[in-house]
Amino acid sequence: MGDDGGRTAAQGLALPWADGAFPPATVSGRRAAWEALMGLALHEASHALASDDVPVGALVVDADGRLVGLGRNRREETGDPTAHAEVLALRQAAATRGEWRLTGCTLVVTLEPCVMCAGALLSARVRRLVLGAWDPKAGATGSVWDLVRDQRANHAVEVVGGVREDECGAILRDFFDTRR
Repeated sequence: MGDDGGRTAAQGLALPWADGAFPPATVSGRRAAWEALMGLALHEASHALASDDVPVGALVVDADGRLVGLGRNRREETGDPTAHAEVLALRQAAATRGEWRLTGCTLVVTLEPCVMCAGALLSARVRRLVLGAWDPKAGATGSVWDLVRDQRANHAVEVVGGVREDECGAILRDFFDTRR
């Protein structure tokens, strides 16, 4: 038993609302939290540009509002086809928490997850997905497919879409416009 009286010490980075009441109870409080978190995800997405990866950023916040995972696309950088921002953020969150079940966690990502990432969300038991831009070509959380709310799945994920959608879409459009 440690100094905490047998309780597990809090892990991750405390954010301004990390007081055990996450997400905030009011609609305006939730909106402010989602927008602030999406700002962090956008910042992470911008780092993907250095390795010529598609600029997508993601983060995981636990049920107490603590940042436990962060990721950006790294497929080009690593040569790993599974190195999507969401997968990397989920891996880091699991390592931070010391378990694969991310029950009560929220994943925030700048682009709607693909089939692989939606499957990872379900497998990790993530409670909520907050996304920026919808992906009408490969989105699997409401656009092309809706895997995270499929009644046949063993878990359902709440989806909050369109958070800072214009900014999230702009960084992607700018990236692809320079390659055409």
